[in-house]
Amino acid sequence: MNLTLYGYDDHWIAVDCGMMIRQDLPNSPLQVPNLGTAEALNITPQALFITHGHEDHIGAVAWLWPKWNCPIYATPLAAGLLRAKFAEHQLSSAAIKIIEPGEAMETAPFSVRYLPVTHSIPESCALVIVMGDYRIMHTGDWKLDPEPLIGTPINAAHFRALAPIDLVVGDSTNAPLPGHSSSEGDVAKALAKSLKECKGRVVVSCFASNLARVLAIGRAAHQCGRRVSLMGRSMERMVSIARGLGYMDDFPALVPPHDLGYLPPDEVVIIATGSQGEPRAALQRLAQGRHPFIDLEPGDNVIFSAKAIPGNERPIEQLKKRLVQLGVTIFDEVNHPELHATGHPAQEELITFYQWIRPKYLIPVHGEARHQQAHQAIADSLGISAPLAPVNGDMIVMDHLGLRCEARHPQPPCIVNQNSVVPHPGLEATKTTTRRGSLFLALPVAASDTGWWRIGRLMLDSNSASPLDEDSFSEWLDNQLEEIKADTLADLRLALQPRLIHWLADHMQHMPEVHLQIMAAEAPL
Repeated sequence: MNLTLYGYDDHWIAVDCGMMIRQDLPNSPLQVPNLGTAEALNITPQALFITHGHEDHIGAVAWLWPKWNCPIYATPLAAGLLRAKFAEHQLSSAAIKIIEPGEAMETAPFSVRYLPVTHSIPESCALVIVMGDYRIMHTGDWKLDPEPLIGTPINAAHFRALAPIDLVVGDSTNAPLPGHSSSEGDVAKALAKSLKECKGRVVVSCFASNLARVLAIGRAAHQCGRRVSLMGRSMERMVSIARGLGYMDDFPALVPPHDLGYLPPDEVVIIATGSQGEPRAALQRLAQGRHPFIDLEPGDNVIFSAKAIPGNERPIEQLKKRLVQLGVTIFDEVNHPELHATGHPAQEELITFYQWIRPKYLIPVHGEARHQQAHQAIADSLGISAPLAPVNGDMIVMDHLGLRCEARHPQPPCIVNQNSVVPHPGLEATKTTTRRGSLFLALPVAASDTGWWRIGRLMLDSNSASPLDEDSFSEWLDNQLEEIKADTLADLRLALQPRLIHWLADHMQHMPEVHLQIMAAEAPL
């Protein structure tokens, strides 16, 4: 959920404040960071710095910022998205301050400079944070894209001039992948080629925040003599804010969705939300024949210009089955991988970047344990010290002795329920009190053709609970995952919950209060 706190001499700042969607809970509520540890340690940031406008970096700001009431610094696009969120929450946006990429500002004892990087949303920035004698680079999300379509490539000279950096807090998402990520320019060419070959109506689904992709689709449609329409509230909002900032001046004129029925199918391109199989998104309604303005027909085409997020594989497959039943031709990451590019750096990019800034230490963040470990291996090959692969709640100290984890604080989940942030209800079927202790269990799983399987480490934290044999517990969990038949994480949780209660009751002297979180993980390559 991307909330990082940096402290120096009892002063603190926060970087990003995102949310995630809890796919394992009914109605898929939002989960936001738990501020309990920060409050217990009397930590209140004096400023919040936003690296870019993706939901996993800004989605919790409107929920949590009122506890801080501090200035919020963001680039124009992220600031526009935050203002829209604040308006929905009936909050004043006076605290949101625009900072242009390349600029620096000071909130003593911190100096923070925004350095533009390329990513799958414009105005993404790495932050150089100077405090005392230390210089830290918080990379945010980035890649080395020579042709980003919106914005300019990363300026290597700016980063070389910073070398050497004391510490880089770096993106591990694609650290296991060899080579170099694809460019948005290459994707734009592939989209233009595919659209030119398509007969009938074309629907392209991508992330609304990937404005370079949306722009490429619009340009390709215009070249093919097709008219463009947007479907999905988030898509319409994102394009509206971007056009107001001058990012999409050459985007073609839009056809309102209610006018699409009057146009011949081979003159239409629809850019729609729903690439992840979301139940209420535009593409799902089209697949189910529930859209009020248009029906997909045999001969139409749907292009998935987005990678499946872990945990969404099964809903996406169900969506594709419905489209196939309608006689629709599907283009996706399997049969046309050239139609999507990641926004994160592969191994060659990480090596190049670290050769520019020459960090002494690395803290690998983002991704899962195997991504962090791959990132540590890259650092080791470059002579960079990376002794830690942190988990949520770690308090890490950097001083003249190096890096060390000073404390590990459990992070019980907090979800948004009826417009308020509340503790995760846990397994409510247990009649327990905290007198018996608490057991926090985070279970990372991936979907396979036959069922679910556990990925990486089982995250188990017991507080004053009876002893538990973790080896036998892990073995039992793996067996249950093999047996349970469930299409979604929510169904998996529903099936696992009573079994878990029964097993713990049989194997623990006292039944603790249990907090279960099932997380979608990416299967190893």
